[in-house]
Amino acid sequence: MNNSILEKREHTKIRKNNPLLRTKKTQSISSLYEGRYKILLNNPFNSLNSLNLNRSILRKLIIASTSTIYGSGYLEYLLPTLAGFFEGVSTLLFIPYARPGGITYDAYTQIAAEAFATINIEVLGIHEFENPTEALQEAEAIFTGGGNTFELLNQLYRHDLITELKTVLENGTPYLGTSAGSNICGVSIRNTNDMPVVYPPSFNALETIPFNINAHYLNPVKGSVHMGETRETRIQEFHIYNNTPVLGLREGSWLEVIDKKIILKGTLQARWFQKNQLPKEIASGSEVFCKKEKL
Repeated sequence: MNNSILEKREHTKIRKNNPLLRTKKTQSISSLYEGRYKILLNNPFNSLNSLNLNRSILRKLIIASTSTIYGSGYLEYLLPTLAGFFEGVSTLLFIPYARPGGITYDAYTQIAAEAFATINIEVLGIHEFENPTEALQEAEAIFTGGGNTFELLNQLYRHDLITELKTVLENGTPYLGTSAGSNICGVSIRNTNDMPVVYPPSFNALETIPFNINAHYLNPVKGSVHMGETRETRIQEFHIYNNTPVLGLREGSWLEVIDKKIILKGTLQARWFQKNQLPKEIASGSEVFCKKEKL
């Protein structure tokens, strides 16, 4: 990571952790409420994300199966899409709690920072902030990376961030999730492929979409001698006990959520599972929806 990015991140980190500077920031936000509300609201170039004054839409999410596809670098296949999706964003808040392979928060944040530097977006880790709730409230945009979904959800509950994260996403803060960061967008994390290395207080997730995600979805390999359960078998087993629909999202595919519309993107189909129904394939470019079920 180049020196200018490191210096900018360090400056922002110092500012966030300095109570005097934080107080000044709070006072400036208060003054906006008192006298500048109408000016800000009518300025099409203003992006005061922490107050959500200029949102013309509500939810704006990319829910991706993976951060990396075979033969490419971290987020490389998504960067052209992300450049447009995060247009106008200068700094992005990264949630590294999933810790793939046990990587440290700092190391994981640096990986994300190097990818986003190619589209001129600075990345700050939520762990760098004294108050992670305020960090969510003031974020221009949010990215939750992949890793272990159980640990990710466990940390979100531990820091009491579930409700606040859901609120800022419903109010329009742009969000990217990959793998585990996508699993938490569903009703619950019960269709993750991860091992339960920790036990979160609940499996209930953000419910930003009315179904669950099975990331990295794989078809049964024809002619394979592997005797373990397929993804399809596991999801069908899930539906013996649960009603929540499940979307098998293949690597290289993602969902684009704009307000209430959910569109499958990428070159591949996704597989849709609903209780007491045969699975079906959904074509890229199609809208994904489901009848509201008793979950």
